[in-house]
Amino acid sequence: MKLSITSIALAVGVAFAASAQAQQVNERKVEKAEHERIEAAAKADKAKCDTLKANAKDICVAEVKGKEKVAKAELDAKHEKDQIKAQKKLSEVKAEAAYDVAAQKCDDQKGEAKDACIKQAKVERDRAKGAAEKRADAKEDKRAATGGTAPAAPEKPKKY
Repeated sequence: MKLSITSIALAVGVAFAASAQAQQVNERKVEKAEHERIEAAAKADKAKCDTLKANAKDICVAEVKGKEKVAKAELDAKHEKDQIKAQKKLSEVKAEAAYDVAAQKCDDQKGEAKDACIKQAKVERDRAKGAAEKRADAKEDKRAATGGTAPAAPEKPKKY
């Protein structure tokens, strides 16, 4: 009798392990498909930029690349175990994407106006990164104060 109970318990354990492994493989397939969808959308958007000329094309390409990077960072954040770290990285990616677009828009200007525009874009990028750092530090402090038991709630993604 003892042998059959052990055998049943072992069989149940193997079944659960196989089920968990199958679920993990499925999640990876879904994540890969989502990455491919993001890349396909970016490729289609870049094709639209080809109809533009000069700096308008550069701005369009910067917007598409930024949108792609943010979408991938959001997807990665969704699957990251450390949500504080993931949200900080997402905020940094968003700040860099916004900076890249702003810097391209500055190219339409000349001389001191262009320099001031680039400087302002850098200030805004650094401000956004600093705010992300402060949020991450506050969440880390909260997690440490609660003994690391409180899960970090993900921030709602902002649209660009």
